[in-house]
Amino acid sequence: MNLLAFDTSTDTLSIAVQRGDAVWQHTGAGGAQASAALIPAIQRLLAEAGLGFDTLDAIVFGRGPGSFTGLRTACAVAQGLAFGARNGQGTPVVPVDTLLAVAEEARQQHGCTQVLAVLDARMNEVYSAHCTWQEATRQWSTDADFGLSAPEALTLADAALWTVAGNAQAAYGERLLPQARHVPALPTATALLRLAPALLAAGAAVPASEALPRYIRDKVAQTTAEREALRAKAAAGTTAP
Repeated sequence: MNLLAFDTSTDTLSIAVQRGDAVWQHTGAGGAQASAALIPAIQRLLAEAGLGFDTLDAIVFGRGPGSFTGLRTACAVAQGLAFGARNGQGTPVVPVDTLLAVAEEARQQHGCTQVLAVLDARMNEVYSAHCTWQEATRQWSTDADFGLSAPEALTLADAALWTVAGNAQAAYGERLLPQARHVPALPTATALLRLAPALLAAGAAVPASEALPRYIRDKVAQTTAEREALRAKAAAGTTAP
């Protein structure tokens, strides 16, 4: 298949193009830079692969949870590229949960099959999902509802059976399941490519107009009072005997 995949949900911009069995990749700075860098990098990778937008079988993107700005960027670009392709007929779009992509990256890089996927949600919180690899079907099963909580609120019934994967451990350290095994993993575009065939077979492709983000949190910033309360709490913690 000819596929374009990208994720802008974290501070890392990840793009990949697949043509048959060959894959071209780009990794760069995300965050505020993603909106300016995404389309030029996509155009360059497609040119390297010898593909055009009209030759893509699908556009795959990380729909969240993650950075609000990043998710809006990914959705807007997926919609725009899909609407304009195939002489206005549109290219199918495959939205993929970023926590599922984290689990897939952990499986690919570290051989993990029972993963608590965790992404830094900022504001002293993390996004989380339990993901289990089903070898018989070669697919993941995940929580129906993803979690949003303080890192210390996460628990595992049997930490020995699970691996915590994502980018939150670097931010929260011992606050995040210190008894568990941790591995770094991001929702990479290559993970999206590996997940795409099963999702396409399951009918997960949608029209461009339905390329929408998956939000878990409905609040993107703290008030001044909330920030001051957190600073006071942190200061009290460092001075406590």
